[in-house]
Amino acid sequence: MTEPRALPGSATPLLDRIHSPKDLKALSREQLPALTGELRDEIVRVCSVGGLHLASSLGATDLITALHYVLNSPRDRILFDVGHQAYAHKILTGRRAQMPTIKKEGGLSGFTKVSESPHDAITVGHASTSLANALGMAMARDALGQDYHVAAVIGDGSLTGGMALAALNTIGDKGPRMLVILNDNEMSISENVGGINKFMRGLQVQKWFQEGEGAGKKAVETLSRPLASFMSRAKNSTRHFFDPASVNPFSAMGLRYVGPVDGHNVEELVWLLERLVDLDGPTVLHVVTKKGKGLSYAEEDPIYWHGPAKFDPATGEYVPSKSYSWSAAFGDAVTELARTDPRVFVITPAMREGSGLVEYSRIHPNRYLDVGIAEEVAVTTAAGMALQGLKPIVAIYSSFLQRAYDQVLHDVAIENLDVIFAIDRAGIVGADGATHNGVFDLSFLRTIPNVDIALPKDAAELRGMLKAAQGVGGPVAIRYPRGSTEQVPDGTWPDLTWGTWTRERPGDDVVILAGGKALEYALKATSDLPGVGVVNARFVKPLDAVMLREVAGRARTLITVEDNTVLGGFGSAVLEFLNAEGLTVPVQVLGIPDEFQEHATVESVHARAGIDAQAIRTVLAELGVAVPTGV
Repeated sequence: MTEPRALPGSATPLLDRIHSPKDLKALSREQLPALTGELRDEIVRVCSVGGLHLASSLGATDLITALHYVLNSPRDRILFDVGHQAYAHKILTGRRAQMPTIKKEGGLSGFTKVSESPHDAITVGHASTSLANALGMAMARDALGQDYHVAAVIGDGSLTGGMALAALNTIGDKGPRMLVILNDNEMSISENVGGINKFMRGLQVQKWFQEGEGAGKKAVETLSRPLASFMSRAKNSTRHFFDPASVNPFSAMGLRYVGPVDGHNVEELVWLLERLVDLDGPTVLHVVTKKGKGLSYAEEDPIYWHGPAKFDPATGEYVPSKSYSWSAAFGDAVTELARTDPRVFVITPAMREGSGLVEYSRIHPNRYLDVGIAEEVAVTTAAGMALQGLKPIVAIYSSFLQRAYDQVLHDVAIENLDVIFAIDRAGIVGADGATHNGVFDLSFLRTIPNVDIALPKDAAELRGMLKAAQGVGGPVAIRYPRGSTEQVPDGTWPDLTWGTWTRERPGDDVVILAGGKALEYALKATSDLPGVGVVNARFVKPLDAVMLREVAGRARTLITVEDNTVLGGFGSAVLEFLNAEGLTVPVQVLGIPDEFQEHATVESVHARAGIDAQAIRTVLAELGVAVPTGV
């Protein structure tokens, strides 16, 4: 392996002079390549602690530097789709000293965030939102008679999202002056899929692209004659300015198209941006970049180095995690399940790696579909499969499923279709913060008729639920947290009766009802309290009516614990049931408060929210349970 240029302790004489975008403008253009090298060194050092967005930020460094060199942030608005590629932006806008705090409690967000800096135009964490935001800003500017630039940077992976495509259509129709920069690195987190990606690759193999720039020169003569010369000088990197009159999706939507150009030639990007920002109407600048640019091992494997574990920045050496994740548990289970049931078909919205589906996609390629960053499409495609006799499983993060609420309701639940939703990252996720916390799915899925909701306590129970769900019928949501669980042997398929709870610890006076991650806390809190009952409330819908009546009829107090908002979740379901049954036992509902939870460790957020083991012990003590101190 070739050692990267970025090394701990590398000198950063140019970067040391930059405390705001104004300082950047004091540099000459000839100094910018050296500055971007220093920026990459800094990003590698920051990311070496693990869990941060490395490859995407390295790939966008030259582009971000050029944008800040030409535009005047924060007056001019620079928007980043998803925001995970914006580390250079954070550094150049005065946050360099805070970068070691990124994604830590009380520190910088891992994405852009309006309340963090005036230079952050939008708060973001999910894909495909930048273009609609930019359209709104450009139209607000024009409506108020103001004058500033709007530039949105969107990756080619985010362009697969329907919201981005719909926004492009409206931008072309309304025609405001704005710049859409397509950061084309052929990647989202996994490899890109779909027609848009094929179009981008198709641009680069066309005859005109390979043979010269004649037509392209004519198309851009109106911008500047030197531009045509520039194109010839940089043929291998910037290649060709696509003739706007030719047929391509952007021109068809009414946007001027320029590109593809080299996204790693910062001086020429500056030259080009200076000439594009003042053009009337919307312009798409197609910039070709490489994820992990400047770091050999990140360039070779941008999927792993998207958000790597802790590593040595000098060598790229890292210690792989030895823990067995819930995502891996799901992936192993569904891979084995598909071997025995030919109706199983797994769909994911661009989350093959995150959802543990790498092996599944290799073994069952004909029963695997990645729809790109298009959650609504994933759900409705599953509905079509179910209507034709398949047993589709949608593997999706909890916070991503929020985007497809209407499709779950309208396309799946109304006809009670056999679709399983494997909901990963349910509950608090930690460092990614408010945009990614999956603390609303229990509440919004409970509002939809026909949807069953299950919470496995471990990998074995997850397997049992997946197997049982095949025969239940109708839509089923199985939610599990981010983190690790105990691995179980292949062939483990525990029998369970659908909709039933289990007693984990005897006791009738005070009884804790909890499922999933919350059950782990309940068991830990009561490990030395033999008189407190604990029930594995592994089904939120339907509730186990028989057991709930039984414990409610005997208990002095019930405590519900959930890794979900207290509004409309599991505790609410229990209260609704008791009210309908005329049972008056007191219930204490513990869950995530009605406010967005900022980034911190999962344990810290749970403690702050009052649902961890210590918080449960505090509640038990307040109820008169003899809780030993100092345990």
